[in-house]
Amino acid sequence: MKAVILAGGKGTRLGKLTEEIPKPMLHIVGKPLMEYHLELLKRYGITEVFVTVNYLKDSIISHFGNGERFGVDLHYYEEKQPLGTVGGVKALQEQLGKEFLVIYGDVLVEMNLQKLIDFHQSKKSDATLVVHPNDHPYDSDLVEAGPDDKIKAFIPKPHATAKYYPNLVNAGVYLLSTRVLDFVGANEKADFGADVFPKLVQQLSFYGYTTPEYLKDMGTPERLVKVEEAVITGKVFRRNIEQKQKAIFLDRDGVINDDTEFIKTPEDMKLLPYTSKAIKQINQSEYLAIVATNQSVVARNLCTEDELKQIHNKMESDLGNEQAYVDKIYYCPHHPDKGFPDENPIYKIDCDCRKPKPGMLLQAAEKFNIDLSESYMVGDHERDIQAGKAAGCMTIGVTTGKGLRQTLTKSDYFFDHLNEAVEFILEEPYKVQANSICQMVEKADKSPYIIAIGGNSRSGKSVFATYLKYYLIKQGIPVLKIELDDWILSKERRKGKHDVLNNFQYDKLISDLKRILNGGLIELDGYSRIAGNKPIPEKYMFNKEKVVIIEGVIGLALPYLREIADLKIYKEIEDTKHYERTQQYHSWKGYSKEQAESQYEERKIQEYEFIKNTRKFSDLII
Repeated sequence: MKAVILAGGKGTRLGKLTEEIPKPMLHIVGKPLMEYHLELLKRYGITEVFVTVNYLKDSIISHFGNGERFGVDLHYYEEKQPLGTVGGVKALQEQLGKEFLVIYGDVLVEMNLQKLIDFHQSKKSDATLVVHPNDHPYDSDLVEAGPDDKIKAFIPKPHATAKYYPNLVNAGVYLLSTRVLDFVGANEKADFGADVFPKLVQQLSFYGYTTPEYLKDMGTPERLVKVEEAVITGKVFRRNIEQKQKAIFLDRDGVINDDTEFIKTPEDMKLLPYTSKAIKQINQSEYLAIVATNQSVVARNLCTEDELKQIHNKMESDLGNEQAYVDKIYYCPHHPDKGFPDENPIYKIDCDCRKPKPGMLLQAAEKFNIDLSESYMVGDHERDIQAGKAAGCMTIGVTTGKGLRQTLTKSDYFFDHLNEAVEFILEEPYKVQANSICQMVEKADKSPYIIAIGGNSRSGKSVFATYLKYYLIKQGIPVLKIELDDWILSKERRKGKHDVLNNFQYDKLISDLKRILNGGLIELDGYSRIAGNKPIPEKYMFNKEKVVIIEGVIGLALPYLREIADLKIYKEIEDTKHYERTQQYHSWKGYSKEQAESQYEERKIQEYEFIKNTRKFSDLII
């Protein structure tokens, strides 16, 4: 296969930067942009390259010559007058063979070209465009594709305001059959995206190859700076899906948008307050933002797949207006229960994609080469957590939407909303402390090394304990984590003095801990945080793990735990923040504002001050 690099543009948006050199010669971390293109092409076995030149062509030709220094065979076509993106390629038609690659000279490209070629050939495509979402779809020319990736329409800007559009943008890399050029006249000035493709989309087979890999137009000074930063940090090369990727999988209803039973129209789609900020943070990170959502509205015949697409277009438009985007949306339109009068029987099947099955996550992992063990599933329903666990992801529940109020499956973490979850994933606030503790464990000539963690409820101790557990496991240190909440008595079983210690099965707790540490199996009913819900049963058994983490409100209040612990940690929280968290927690439990306030004042006397006083027993305060 041969390639064409379009290098004749003037780069007027770059101002003074391109007054004396053309865009392809702009240096990115020490070498011209076009050198990155040639290195990429050579890496994937494309060594015959044609370069269309015009503006300040001599600097390109003198630097790259015949390409021998770069391991490629370079040819130049000079446009005597500017012919857009098409004219020079048309002039080369006889030399390009049956199909060829086109790269825009002002786009930094780092992607797996073989995957693109395989996709193009599997679809028997006449024209395959590399497409992706961006953070400014409102002022971009957009592409509309069907579920089979076949392009249905090109949507130039400015967009009509009466319709919602997908966030899918032409990225400036094409794999074309020479059939496309048969429809172009010689010396015709035209642009592929604006003039040629829209006219041919109904006559030839056009496909969109969606990828989260790095393709950035560096046509403005601001974008040039961002591209350089991405090269320096290594993000550009890590985005190539030859490398393992990481993803944050997002349920839709109740996590991204307000959950109003069934979302049937675009007008029903309303983003939650923190959504855009959270997803924008994911976009700026090393993670992909991928939606995995059950949409039985299709099987229930409440809307069609085309109408569901409009709902997702509305979601993407609203996110785009806040400079955020999702890399891919996977949805399951099926439902296994049959026999309802208005159902759509085509979709009433027991599929592999409907959560709690992990099908959508596995599809994404296959397409984008995702390491699921380094990825997260964020959801508000038990089936989201089950799907995440089945796929091998870390799981995060949120209090929004269904809020995991009824579940027999514990998520690894639990946060108030998506933004709080994303900030935790990206910032890793306990990494330094976890590393320090890991070093203590490695130096200690003792097994098991017992870590007791205490602190007030809603102080973040469970999150810290879970993070520490997984951090140690990643370092090859086996860990057993024991949650003291599993020994809490239900309210109706609490007797005697109303204080925090008497809320627990005190004697049984100590007896069970001794038995666990001696290798015995303990089975517990667990504790339900919401009245009327079934508790989540729990089993504990010590299998000679190097570390045992014992975590709970009374983690430092029990003399027995203080005696056996090799490291005693108190998880501290500032009073105002603690108040906010407890109010949110009680709201999630269904309390009124007055009930939440009363509960806080009551527990302040019975619990909060007492537990705060156990801080003095700690070796380490987090």
